[in-house]
Amino acid sequence: MPVREFLDPVAEALSRERLRALQEERILELVPYAYERSAFYREWWDAHGVHPRHVRSLDDFTRRIPPMTKDLVREFRERTGDPFGGLLCTDPAALTSVSSSSGTTGRPTFFAEKWDLCPPLPAAMLRDLWGLGLRPGDRVLSQPGTIRNLLDYAFHALGATVVCVESGPGRMAEVVEAALRYRPAFLQLTYAQVVELTRLAGTYDLREAFSSLKAAAFAGVPISRRLRQTVREEWGVELYEYTSAADTGMAWECGRHDGFHLWEDTVLAECLEPGGSAGVADGQLGELVATDLDNDTAPLIRYRSDDLVRLNRAACGCGRTHSRMWVMGRCGDETLVGGQPVTLRDVGLAVEEQPECAGGVFQIVRPQRELDALTVRVGHLGADGAAPPADLAERLRTAVRARTGVTPVIELHTEQGLLAGSSGVGKLTRVVRS
Repeated sequence: MPVREFLDPVAEALSRERLRALQEERILELVPYAYERSAFYREWWDAHGVHPRHVRSLDDFTRRIPPMTKDLVREFRERTGDPFGGLLCTDPAALTSVSSSSGTTGRPTFFAEKWDLCPPLPAAMLRDLWGLGLRPGDRVLSQPGTIRNLLDYAFHALGATVVCVESGPGRMAEVVEAALRYRPAFLQLTYAQVVELTRLAGTYDLREAFSSLKAAAFAGVPISRRLRQTVREEWGVELYEYTSAADTGMAWECGRHDGFHLWEDTVLAECLEPGGSAGVADGQLGELVATDLDNDTAPLIRYRSDDLVRLNRAACGCGRTHSRMWVMGRCGDETLVGGQPVTLRDVGLAVEEQPECAGGVFQIVRPQRELDALTVRVGHLGADGAAPPADLAERLRTAVRARTGVTPVIELHTEQGLLAGSSGVGKLTRVVRS
């Protein structure tokens, strides 16, 4: 990607030295600011014997400021009755909006926001959308949904025309019809929507319907390799995945599809030993810990995300110099079966090997982390009420055993049936208690 395709060529190609200097400058402003205004940070840091006067450099910050978690904020909120969990650093009357997370891993988290033309999270996507080719005058198919605020603000900020279309469960035919009529340049998709589109491929020429797209975005449950290949090769659509930057913003793929870009002038990203405090080297597995650098309203400071990632601070082939990350799962998602560790990634690869399960729709049933036996629910492409192939369960047992060393109990469902229980943003919870 040549530099001329960057929305902000200077900021997107800053040297590592300049990025670190900017981060240190911002941290030295943020720590006393948050201590003075945030009841949560003042209580949390005082309990650890930390005061802003102890933080005189970026190294001091990562050594002295204790990491915090979502559960700590929730506990503060429940104990004090403060709806913002003690994080708010401004007058509530000055807020523009309060948005929420999807709540996939538990109760939704609420985010206080103050903004002018574009809310914080949509604004964080502007560089990425521009990098995918979105330009003033392009049409965007926008679907209802306000997780972390309305994304239409970002499209408007880039000068695109927003076309709203209903896209709830069973409504993807309307999205296809809208694409044929309005010829959009960009479309947002979820896992459940992509699976539904595969069932429409025999009715519609999806390659023609989506031929105007410059790009389509995807987030939520990781898409299987086979399904991504189908979207690219059979429908002619280039999918760009994005994910959360530990609730401080978003991280997107670029055209290289080689990791998610973190904008380090807006977030300080660390990678720590899971459950520990020591940093890990580039390329090693660790937990993403993030600090808001551009949020004066309710900043997250050394926030443990529960995301297991690998970070790389080397420049990307696209020319951007900011770190990239590869998301490997969530802390605690690993299941121990008779002492044998089983990862979601290995189960997913075994599931999508079967042609009837190429979408990779599955759940691990886990009332607790340590089990005597592994139960996996798997979605297949059959119609509701139709029996799956007689040997499918055995093939799945064999494939999972080959990748994990554990022979599972397989529960077969249709993909549609399993996805019907996903959240409103198309996320399927991979680990369920029952």
